[in-house]
Amino acid sequence: MKVKLILPALTEAVSPYYRPIKYSLFPPLGLATLAGYLRDGDEVVIQDEHVEPITLDDEPDLVVIQAYVTSAYRAYGLADHYRARGAHVALGGLHVTALPGEAARHADTIFLGPGEDTWPRFLEDFRARRPGKVYRSTDRTLVGMPAIRRDLIKRHLYLVPNSIVASRGCPHHCDFCYKDAFFEGGRSFYTQPVDDVLEEIDRLPGRHLFFLDDHLLANARFAEALFSGMRGMGRLWQAAATVQSVLRPGLLERAVESGARSLFIGFETLSSESLRSQHKIHNVGTDYDAAVRRLHDHGVMINASFVFGMDHDDESMIERTVEWAVQSGIETATFHILTPYPGTALFARLRAEGRILTTDWNRYDTRHVVYEPARMGAEALERGYWRAYESFYSWGSILRGALVKQGWTRRLRHLAYTGAWKKLETFWDVVIKAGRVSNMLPLLEVVLDGAGAGIEALHGARRVGKALMPPGRSARQALQYLS
Repeated sequence: MKVKLILPALTEAVSPYYRPIKYSLFPPLGLATLAGYLRDGDEVVIQDEHVEPITLDDEPDLVVIQAYVTSAYRAYGLADHYRARGAHVALGGLHVTALPGEAARHADTIFLGPGEDTWPRFLEDFRARRPGKVYRSTDRTLVGMPAIRRDLIKRHLYLVPNSIVASRGCPHHCDFCYKDAFFEGGRSFYTQPVDDVLEEIDRLPGRHLFFLDDHLLANARFAEALFSGMRGMGRLWQAAATVQSVLRPGLLERAVESGARSLFIGFETLSSESLRSQHKIHNVGTDYDAAVRRLHDHGVMINASFVFGMDHDDESMIERTVEWAVQSGIETATFHILTPYPGTALFARLRAEGRILTTDWNRYDTRHVVYEPARMGAEALERGYWRAYESFYSWGSILRGALVKQGWTRRLRHLAYTGAWKKLETFWDVVIKAGRVSNMLPLLEVVLDGAGAGIEALHGARRVGKALMPPGRSARQALQYLS
């Protein structure tokens, strides 16, 4: 059986001229996980359109496409193409689960929710030539899964090839989050056995790990056991957590001992009223300043998430948020316009209030206003969003943030990490198009490990330069090669 697994590019990334580093950070694992259930004799290929063009002249027997809201139209176009070529096409993912009726018009089979329990049943039915039209997940477990087919992942196309998942979902229920729609009908948070995760980590080459979990620290007992097992492995890792979890006594310390060097933290808003309105209750009353100090004191860099446009926000909230992030020394920030994803409680509420302005899913990318804000105009909100990025990532703000840190090593580390993320986009574009982004990993590891200052950073840059240079070429020839 010939099987093709496709991750369509988000709308903004379809252009071959658009190659921001965030789409080459790490390989998604959903499709590689499904591939683990296939037989040894099956021919299977995975294509991630964020990092490579999709081949369209092949003739697979089965095509599986994972759809997100802003890749939905692209997913439907690919599905229609392969159905016309005689393939059986299956669609799954967040958007399919949220809007099954829409997705079903473009597929022979749709999957609702996680696929660990439904995918094996579908394969059995498909091989027996009686595939169903809808498979709905109800039994949620990560126990006994086959090994992820990492051999199908093109590691050289990602900055951090060692992505890993230890848990599914999140125990919290925020109104704007896609998670609840995806996990409806079963458990919304569950973990792998710790020993299975440790065995997977032990098999991965290199040093750097990127946990894709929505909230790696959600189950403190699981996280503590995992970090204890990882201690001494010599790994560096990045992951996502909450303000509440990093303030928990002892948990962050264990994470750092096991190699934690950067965490994505959902601060979302400085307004307690907005947090309550979105049912992000676990952030209400937490001390953001204390969380930032605690992370930085332990040498952990922060990628902070913020959302603009909640019903208690006016334009001043944008400026206040950026100023707080800069003066707190936060290394990187991800800003979002509040987006009511279909299937969420937020979408249902705004639709009931007549405030949804469009259902063009291409615009549901957190960069466009798709609903009527309560306390500012849509144009003002979009302008404020772009202004937040321009202000936070200006050289003046980067320098101010660096100077908050104690010691020149941490200041230089801040400059290197924050500057490289947003001020070297042309460089990243060249390296990505040359297919050599993974060669930058040694320098990233130097910076993450806190040795990004002085001689160590220079040595790291020299190693990267050698790795980027094709054999037998001079420096000038290498630059011409990359361009």
